Formats: sequence, C-alpha cells, structure tokens
Amino acid sequence: MQHKLIYVYDALCGWCYGFSPAIQAFAKQHQSELAVEVISGGMITGERIGPIGEVASYIKWAYKEVEERTGVTFGSTFLEDVLEEGSAIFTSIPPAIALSIFKTKQPEQQLAFAARLQKAIYYDGIRPKDIGAYAALVEEFGWEKADFQEAMADEKYLRQVEEEFYWTKQFGVTGFPAVFVESNEKLYAIAKGAVPLDHLNHNFQRVKDHINE
Repeated sequence: MQHKLIYVYDALCGWCYGFSPAIQAFAKQHQSELAVEVISGGMITGERIGPIGEVASYIKWAYKEVEERTGVTFGSTFLEDVLEEGSAIFTSIPPAIALSIFKTKQPEQQLAFAARLQKAIYYDGIRPKDIGAYAALVEEFGWEKADFQEAMADEKYLRQVEEEFYWTKQFGVTGFPAVFVESNEKLYAIAKGAVPLDHLNHNFQRVKDHINE
C-alpha cells in the first residue's frame, strides 16, 4: 500500500536547508511506499518581506547552530555577499512559484528541486527575487531557461502558491519543516522541526503500525 509523504517547507527556512539531507534520504529509503509532495509554507510573506539586513543579527548566530546540528554548510557567497551586505529582499514567494512550476512537469523530482533551491539561496548566494537565477537552476533538470522564466510571470502559479500557503495553515503548521504521512485521507505527523533520519524512520513505523492495527 502506498502512502503520501507531505513535506511542508519554506525555501528561506534555514532549518529546512539543514533538514534536506535527512528528508531526501528518508524519501529514497521509502520510495516504494511513499509518494512525495512538497508544499511551500510561506514563511516570509506580507509584512515580513524586507531586506535580509533586518534579520541578519539573528541569522548570523542561528546558521551556526543549523550547521552544528545537521552538518550542512552555509556558503561564503551567502554569508558575505548577501547576509553581510544586507540589501537583498527576503521573500518566500518567488522560490515557491519556482517550485510550483517545477512540480507541474517533474513531480517525481520535486524534493530534489526543493533542496536545490535551498542550496542556491544558502550556499550559492542567489537573491530570492532573482527570477533569472531560478530559470538557470532548472536547466540542471533539463528545462528550457526561457520557458521557465516566462512561466514565473504567469499568475496561475502565484494562485497555486497561495493555495499551498492556505493548506499549510489548515494542517496546523506553525513552524518549518513539518512532515506528514497521509493515509486513507488522514494525516499523521512524523516530524516537527529538523529531526534526524532515525527519528523519521521511527515515527513512520509507528504510523504504519497504527494504520495496520
């Protein structure tokens, strides 16, 4: 029986970046049991959108904890050219649109692309509003850059993203990352926050045991 893995993340969530290796490994281990859906949560929207310099003091110590606890690395381009410089506008909307477009044609690669988006932001140092940078990323997955860039301006994808933000609230998610297993139209939480791979496996087994009772 195949269940669905629902991964609620945000491209600008540093803990989601740190969680990427664990969630990708988990999905690979259970690919025969779990279809995967990645939902953008909308962490930085509305009045929260603004220059990264406004939250730089928090990020400058928080990223070190993410590195220590998860083993990921934040790139010098991000730390020096984006975080230290401070003028880049942080907004969750453009990367969420990029993922929404990507899912329409390569849903089986959506988790890999979500991880690539985060690496682009937190390691390569692309700026979240740089539409051309997202178009360049999809070339790695075999897309035509110009076609993707044109799609980024299509409002239907913005509407899809707004719907994902809505569902994030319906799921009761108040922090990222969050992971659920959907089975028989019921949701079971298996992670709240960046947890290790063994934690995911343990909780998934508990869910399966409950479903099979």
